[in-house]
Amino acid sequence: MSLAWIYLFIGAVAEVLYGVGLFHSKGFTQAGPSALALIGGIMTTLFLGLAMKQLPIGISFVVWSGLAALGTAGYGMLCLGEARDLVRLGLMAMIVAGIAGLKMTSSC
Repeated sequence: MSLAWIYLFIGAVAEVLYGVGLFHSKGFTQAGPSALALIGGIMTTLFLGLAMKQLPIGISFVVWSGLAALGTAGYGMLCLGEARDLVRLGLMAMIVAGIAGLKMTSSC
């Protein structure tokens, strides 16, 4: 696995932190979550940009956004009590399959 894929994964984790911080900041009125959102936003931009130096834009953005969506949805289900029905979990599994397929067919 190339360093670009590691950067992409770190960028997706940072995007999850951004989303979680943004949600809990209550419109940037809570200092801790606001700081988490700002740091996550800077980190996600940095690492996605580093990944895109080696990976095509289409693969980079789809994988990054898919991983970030899965992480954020997982947080919502595990920590906020959001629905965990079979349809939702099945659709999330389809995102995982799409990401895996893109990784397996990528020459990078």
